[in-house]
Amino acid sequence: MLIKIAWRNIWRSRTRSLVVIGSIVIGVWAVIALISFSSGMVTTFINNSIKNELSHIQIHNAGFLKERGVKFSIDKNADLFEKIKNDPNVLAASQRTVNTGMISSAKGARGLMIVGVDPETEDELTGLSDNIKEGDYFNPKKRNPILISKKMAEKLQVKVRQKVVLTFQNKQNDIATGAFRIAGFFSTGNTNFDGFRVYTRRSDINRLMGEENIAHQIAVSLKDPKTLLASQTAIQEMNPSLSVQTYKEVSPEINLFESQIAISAGIFTFIVMLALIFGIINTMLMAVLERYRELGMLMSVGMKKGQIFLMIMLETIMLGMVAAPFGLLFGYATVKWLSKRGIDLSAYSDGLQQFGMSEKIYPDLSPEYYGMLAVAVAITSILASIYPALKAIRLKPVEAIRQL
Repeated sequence: MLIKIAWRNIWRSRTRSLVVIGSIVIGVWAVIALISFSSGMVTTFINNSIKNELSHIQIHNAGFLKERGVKFSIDKNADLFEKIKNDPNVLAASQRTVNTGMISSAKGARGLMIVGVDPETEDELTGLSDNIKEGDYFNPKKRNPILISKKMAEKLQVKVRQKVVLTFQNKQNDIATGAFRIAGFFSTGNTNFDGFRVYTRRSDINRLMGEENIAHQIAVSLKDPKTLLASQTAIQEMNPSLSVQTYKEVSPEINLFESQIAISAGIFTFIVMLALIFGIINTMLMAVLERYRELGMLMSVGMKKGQIFLMIMLETIMLGMVAAPFGLLFGYATVKWLSKRGIDLSAYSDGLQQFGMSEKIYPDLSPEYYGMLAVAVAITSILASIYPALKAIRLKPVEAIRQL
């Protein structure tokens, strides 16, 4: 009976009830929009980092991680690489020779990291050829081609097909130099990453280092990231002496960004729900004061205070139950639409590239957040109903009936 009465009471003042419902719908939609945008931005950063920089798994000689010495290469790297490529969980893998040195032109010089890659496997792993903004990818017919970033090209004042000189330490700890011709300029969308890295063919850099089959790093991309730990264990068992790290271990800040999604969701939800609480309290309190005399009459004919309290609570909760599905539906539709079209932030591309983020953000939201929001609305409605309900049961029936 109380449920029926509470439902009818809601629609006695349609405008007021629709205002409350509308505010809850907008609040839920706003939370979904904010969380999905934040999640999309973080997810874009993580995906770009994994694709262009980290891969899912990296394999090194343990000594290389400690000293970064070129002498600490991976033993029997060719055999290990073949085993990894044949793993059913592996999508792509590539060997790399990694060295530090200096690049110089007629206009200047800069310290940097030299990465020797196998063009075909590297392109499968990172899509490096897609990042070429000017010039060409590695041409097998050309001698000593090199890819540098546009940022570095501006610093060195060089153009495509001009020569630069690399100076670095070979495996015998002697200084080696080599002239390379610029094949093209690349850009991964992360200016900090691009500004201190060049790509050469692994065969070219290895020849100058004094040994043809050198690899300091094997980078692995997985078909399904859920197999990350299982694949790490399997690769580690192939060669226990090597260091096998996931991208979370290589770059601990990625963990921070992933946890930031949950933290941001909690903060946004708390702020919006807190604002909704005060809005609902204000509206329901007005409803109680307007029915001052009516509530007094109900008490005088025998309705208990507990029933009055429950009735007011049910009215508030029902408003939340009506509004929440619409808010969740509109929020879901918005995320679905934007996840296909994306949000264009090209006007802020320079700033975004400093942090390795794409110009286009695709909002994304995990299904569990919709359930979390539904629970949050229910809790908000319950909390918002307590004060108006307490106000109602404190009425004195005789005084309430006499009110105009």
